[in-house]
Amino acid sequence: MLDIKYIRENPEKIRERIATKNGDVDITAIIDLDTRRRNLGKKTDDMKHRRNTVSQQISLKKRNKEDASAEINDMQSLSANIKENDIALTAIQDELNTRLLLIPNCPHPDVPVGNSEADNIEISSWGQIPSFDFKVKDHLDIAESLGMLDLKRGAKLSGSGFPLYAGWGARLERALINFMLDLHINEHGYTEIFPPFLVHSDVATGTGQLPKMADDMYYLKEDDLWLIPTAEVPVTNMHRDEVLSSANLPIKYVAFSACFRREAGSYGKDTRGLQRLHQFNKVEMVQFVHPDQSYAQWELLIGHAEKVLQELKLPYRVLELCTADLSFAAARCRDIELWAPGSQKWLEVSSCSNFEDFQARRANIRFKDEKGMHYVHTFNGSGVATPRLLIAIIENYQQADGSILVPDVLQSYLGTTQIKG
Repeated sequence: MLDIKYIRENPEKIRERIATKNGDVDITAIIDLDTRRRNLGKKTDDMKHRRNTVSQQISLKKRNKEDASAEINDMQSLSANIKENDIALTAIQDELNTRLLLIPNCPHPDVPVGNSEADNIEISSWGQIPSFDFKVKDHLDIAESLGMLDLKRGAKLSGSGFPLYAGWGARLERALINFMLDLHINEHGYTEIFPPFLVHSDVATGTGQLPKMADDMYYLKEDDLWLIPTAEVPVTNMHRDEVLSSANLPIKYVAFSACFRREAGSYGKDTRGLQRLHQFNKVEMVQFVHPDQSYAQWELLIGHAEKVLQELKLPYRVLELCTADLSFAAARCRDIELWAPGSQKWLEVSSCSNFEDFQARRANIRFKDEKGMHYVHTFNGSGVATPRLLIAIIENYQQADGSILVPDVLQSYLGTTQIKG
């Protein structure tokens, strides 16, 4: 959520920045509501002050046994007007809050302006694209031939987009999750969290999924619970309505969770195998930081996600997202994409987003230092999501005989160097 004072003082700047996100927000209506709220609030406060004065006058006259009927009539009239104003103020504040929740975060000035994902900029790459002396296969053909993946039975259970891993597929999935958690905990200093996979509406609102992304989420109406699209949602809200100590910043959490997404706007896109799913697993890194350290710490977090792929010896590239490709809540984001030789595609496995104080304002997460109270900055990054990571491992490590070599760092987790039929 943007600061209403900032909106009031910089309406044109906000219009321009949000327009680069292909957003359209009625800033004029918001400023008008804010003006009405402040004017009516001041008028009501003056009336309440007047009511207190009249109340004292009534008490004094009653002690002196004087006639206070005029003051009592004045008090009754003031109280009725105050009640009307309070009701009107509540309605104005509710409408203002609704509109504020629909305003996307403004892009950071360093974000390149663009119209679509085609305008994202590659800023670095790592590793070599592999070459093969045999005809390469894609992950689905290999995984099914090795009994690692059974999409037909998964669809029988839950519908398309809900994969069923079996045998070495299930074991490789578990090994990847354990490897990534161990790496982030032991080498990068994160505290492990295992969060609930369902959250209340106010929690999803705090991180910016609601109300904007409601159509892309699964909802249990009877319980007012939403299946999480990422562990970012519960983990960030752990400190909802809390005041943190500046001495404890940055706070760094890492969490494994299942993730659930309806993918409402992606029908028919990248549907083969594990490329786009309704349910998948992900290891997520979340940090709460001092604003002065925000982007330096964000760069370190990106490096933590990259380290996963370097340890697995997988070729990847890092993209700076343009304004039009930023998420609703992000001020800046970099994606990490793995090369998948079987499908000849770059596949996103991590998005590392800095939200600045956007989520903290929505969830009321602050810190206190010698200068007073401030909102923290929050950011997160996939460290990383498993489906496309699994694709890249299967396709990059495939052998001519249909087997898969196991990356060195996973061999102790799996107890083998090769997955064979």
